[in-house]
Amino acid sequence: MTYNLIRYGVKDASIAENRALVAKVFEALDETKPQSVRYLVLELENGEFVHLVGYDKDSSGLTELEAFKLFGANHAERRSTPLARSSARIIGNYHMLANAEEAVPA
Repeated sequence: MTYNLIRYGVKDASIAENRALVAKVFEALDETKPQSVRYLVLELENGEFVHLVGYDKDSSGLTELEAFKLFGANHAERRSTPLARSSARIIGNYHMLANAEEAVPA
């Protein structure tokens, strides 16, 4: 599986919008249930968002979702910092977000 870490800051006025658009992506993932995709989004207290994306052969199970396209449509306008993307390798994982109920609703 290929993993990418994506990090960016969001303007204060756009944090709620960004959070809501991310929530819609998770709703779409819950509906379509692509088996080849792993996805985690964290919101840091300083207004930064961190996405960890994992996929087998390609990320289309995520990127082709209409909700993901809407999330990306005006993303540059919501950001306060440039998007930073890097490949990542999971070295260890112990029960991280074992229960979906731990996620904070938008």
